[in-house]
Amino acid sequence: MYPEIAIREPIANALVHQDFNETGNSVSIEIYSDRVEISNPGKPVITPDRFIDDYKSRNESLADVLRRMGICEELGSGIDKVIESSEVYQLPALDIRVSETRTIILLFAHKEFSDMTKADRIRACYQHCCLRYVTQNKMTNQSLRERFNLKVRSIETISRLLRETAEKGYIKLDDSSASKKYANYLPFWA
Repeated sequence: MYPEIAIREPIANALVHQDFNETGNSVSIEIYSDRVEISNPGKPVITPDRFIDDYKSRNESLADVLRRMGICEELGSGIDKVIESSEVYQLPALDIRVSETRTIILLFAHKEFSDMTKADRIRACYQHCCLRYVTQNKMTNQSLRERFNLKVRSIETISRLLRETAEKGYIKLDDSSASKKYANYLPFWA
């Protein structure tokens, strides 16, 4: 149901980024029929919206050991790989939640676009935009339709999703876009 890398990377991240000062907690992996939840003790050292393009390790020595064992890398591209593999497998966007004591990554089982909530769609749009940006591409209506495996007749549906995601402040129109019809989009931080 899930690509191996979409499971392996969040587990490696949970190990590397756990806060050892949080007592009474440990890395946790919970498997449900419709999702997998991977969590670690502690709040993240960077904002979850920037996991795809920014990197800062909480435990450098542990990261080095895990890198030498081939479990992870110190390049900060793990979340990129999770998002990319989720798109290939047509899975909903991952969800990153932060509580008072934990950081939680939720991976969801396949859902058709029509079964996704508005929040699921906006999260997927933002993550797709970020992934396109860090791979030196730009998000377009067409690339987002392809991400959701939708036909050309879904142009207006995707246009509405792009507007809603921009209104939430997650993406912005690329000023260098030649026309509205062929508009390119960037993450809000680009």
